Amino acid sequence: MKVSDRLVSIPMSGIRKMFDLAGPDSVNLGLGEPDLCPPKEAIEGMNRASADGLNKYGPTAGIADLRKGVADMFSKYADLTADNIMITPSGSSALLEISQAFIDPGDEVLVPSPGFVIYSPHAQLAGGKSIEYKLTEGDFLPDVEDIASLITKRTKMIVVNSPSNPTGGVLDRETHGALLDLAEDTGTIILSDEVYDSYIYENDHFSFMPHLDRAVVVNGFSKMMAVTGWRMGFICSDREIMKDLIKMQYHVCASPNMPAQYGILNALPVMEKYTENARNIFRARRDLITKRINEIDCMHISPPKGSFYAFPSYDLDMKSEDLAGILAKNRLICTPGSSFGTYGEGHLRFSYAADEKKINAGMDILADTIRKLRCE
Repeated sequence: MKVSDRLVSIPMSGIRKMFDLAGPDSVNLGLGEPDLCPPKEAIEGMNRASADGLNKYGPTAGIADLRKGVADMFSKYADLTADNIMITPSGSSALLEISQAFIDPGDEVLVPSPGFVIYSPHAQLAGGKSIEYKLTEGDFLPDVEDIASLITKRTKMIVVNSPSNPTGGVLDRETHGALLDLAEDTGTIILSDEVYDSYIYENDHFSFMPHLDRAVVVNGFSKMMAVTGWRMGFICSDREIMKDLIKMQYHVCASPNMPAQYGILNALPVMEKYTENARNIFRARRDLITKRINEIDCMHISPPKGSFYAFPSYDLDMKSEDLAGILAKNRLICTPGSSFGTYGEGHLRFSYAADEKKINAGMDILADTIRKLRCE
């Protein structure tokens, strides 16, 4: 029995490979999974909904009250209504649904490099072709000149991720405006992945929600509320486009998880306070891991501006997959930069969604490993 060529052409995620090399007592700084407890209101709301029998199919686009609640929550960016919002079974599913809804065979999709591992496969699964664009050195912003040079008559979509996984980069006003101008001039769609927008440490978040004539925005609750296992996200789009996205979602899952939706709805009133506290925790961890990395000879990083990932470069003459493999054997799990695209080589990704004890233990292993490699 033979699977499709398009599936065979897609490699397994490099994020997972390191786990096979590491022992059970390893320090795991590989997964972007917050170690915080979710809001108690979310747990209470989900349990109550399930006990009350709300365990059946629901509306394909999600329950009306949650769609309205999300629209109200993000009204600071744009004049949104429930008709602009669709609840999805994870942010990843939202990204897949958008690619399936927009991309035709032969279409080209520009994806950030380094960038999250599913952008290119989603384009390919839709029959399109993914093309990497570079991020600028140091601050990891989309290189608008590079993007412009890659656009052809086949270019359908530009994927933008801010705050970024894996780099922690955050769009500034100038780059945000330049991307909008470029999309307008070339007739391309911006797919904006904003799932880490709760975790920006210094500057403002420049969302594409005010520009739904040119952009489709994905966000989610997994990182926002530390409920990665619930697999709940949402799409924000123009009302007319939303009708097509709802049709696509029906053929993917019929409807999203009902009890979890009621849990999220019950937690919305406390979300601002919850994410402020979480942001303070992650900021302190950001500062710790940045300090520890920069104390190691041959490793370099500027403080990430958002998300909860550190993406340092290193000066060793060694591929990132080989270095990550050595670290895994030394009981530290991280992700090679090459997993995130061609321009991720020469970097490692560490998640600081783990507590300070694990971060310090992981950085001790990193420092010791680098010291031994430099002495060989």
